[in-house]
Amino acid sequence: VALNSDPVDIETLRRAALSEGGLLTDDIRRKVWPKLLSINVYNLPPKPSKDVREDHKDYRQVVLDVRRSMRRFPKGMRVDEREVLQEQLIDIILDVLRRNPQLYYYQGYHDIVVTFLLVVGERMTIAIMEKLSNHHLRDFMDPTMDSTKHILNYLMPILERVDRELHDFMIRSEVGTIFALSWLITWYGYVLSDFRHVLRLYDFFLASHPLMAIYFAAVVRRSVFLCRLFFSRSISSLSRMPRQCCVMTFSVFVREKG
Repeated sequence: VALNSDPVDIETLRRAALSEGGLLTDDIRRKVWPKLLSINVYNLPPKPSKDVREDHKDYRQVVLDVRRSMRRFPKGMRVDEREVLQEQLIDIILDVLRRNPQLYYYQGYHDIVVTFLLVVGERMTIAIMEKLSNHHLRDFMDPTMDSTKHILNYLMPILERVDRELHDFMIRSEVGTIFALSWLITWYGYVLSDFRHVLRLYDFFLASHPLMAIYFAAVVRRSVFLCRLFFSRSISSLSRMPRQCCVMTFSVFVREKG
């Protein structure tokens, strides 16, 4: 009903995306995600041109990252089908960058792009990524990591407000905030192995404030605290946060938000 109303009832769509069950199916996501981002589905960007790869400064790095992204594709997918999607993934990334020369590629960007490609297809992914790259992900796409580090620095003050014990533990452990970098810049696509969980989290982020990913990193504190046996003074042990902890945290967080 919310999709068919005139004008579209965005608030109802947001509530559906934020609810415990989320948007439930990919068919619904294909209809709702563009609405949440105010994308005109009747005026999508064209497919990337054949020369999109020519003389692009990021071409080699993008290809390397995409070639290493096999685990992000569904198990059982035919090799030839996956290879077609990987070629589309390369072209989409380069096309968005070429259309937006103020943006700089970062490793991990492809983890977000592939999620949308697998659900909405090539042209809609370009439209979505162009919107996200200029808003939600904009701070990650500067020529330096200064803005990204600034956002990571929000983590400790948030933790101090909501869980002083964990905050103090992390201060004593001197782990800093770099462990959350891959969570933040990939919207957790890199650390969640179940694609259904990735999609559910993307429903949530698309319906939320652009900084929600860092707030969610703070909420992950509960699972990390439950899994504190994995903690050490080593940053690497934090960056290898057990995936089930993130999933459990998200389930609790969504119930609380609902």
